[in-house]
Amino acid sequence: MELRQLEYFVAVAEEQNFTRAAERVHISQSGVSAQIRRLERELGTELFDRSARTATLTVAGKAALGHARAALAAAGAVGQAVGEVTGLIRGRLTVGMVTGCTLTPLFDALAAFHRAHPGVEISLLEDNSDRLVERVRAGTIDLALIGTATTTPDGLDALTIVSERLVAAVPDSHPLVKQRRVTLRDLAAYPIVCMPPGTGLRTVFDRACTAQGVHPSIALQASAADAIADLAARGLGVAILSDSMAGSYRGRLTARTIDDIETPALLALIWKSTQNPSLRELLVHSRRAFNKPEPFQR
Repeated sequence: MELRQLEYFVAVAEEQNFTRAAERVHISQSGVSAQIRRLERELGTELFDRSARTATLTVAGKAALGHARAALAAAGAVGQAVGEVTGLIRGRLTVGMVTGCTLTPLFDALAAFHRAHPGVEISLLEDNSDRLVERVRAGTIDLALIGTATTTPDGLDALTIVSERLVAAVPDSHPLVKQRRVTLRDLAAYPIVCMPPGTGLRTVFDRACTAQGVHPSIALQASAADAIADLAARGLGVAILSDSMAGSYRGRLTARTIDDIETPALLALIWKSTQNPSLRELLVHSRRAFNKPEPFQR
């Protein structure tokens, strides 16, 4: 008994016609008929009543149909499982990234995934974190790197990449450099340069201000850390950045941890489901690139 015989048997049973079944499986009618005859001889009984214009199942044929379909489905599942293991996966992945965030391990992960699975098309787009979360929930983005104030957005899975305190970054001549402690109320005396609403860093900052009843003056907003640092270096305001962001501008800016903002700003990868084998593979490469261990599997 061969899988192609079962395929032809199911096609005739569903089409109720040998000619239409032959067109469906792309071989000649005589070829379909010959293989069905071979199957019937092997089983020792006829599967179709050929006395009428339509090919109707015999009692034996009806009994065999469900099992034939199950066998074909199982064979397909075997092929898919082997294909996933051997990297023979095809499709498309859409990856989102918060605007202005250049995180090279993410690019390393995408490059490693592409080398391993060149048949999968990758799209990369930028947006603010709030919109990226909604697009992942809606299924229009498979994986996104976002800034967030919470470990895991509701309804999604997440892998935290960076968790850091917020700092105020200013030129060496700024009065805040002489202070040993910097608080939100200290910052309220100066114009602020920070990221726009919808970003994780801004969410942490705004929530802390609201909790303490502080109303800072947001003078300038920019999505990229470089722009925020440049504006602050020119004396246009106090830059609100994460610790590692500010570290990139040592020599131009001095950073002071904001003492009364204890909630860290997070960078995280988020996704909705790992049913997509391509996404599962990309997550494996992402964990490696960010040096994050695989979760324990029972």
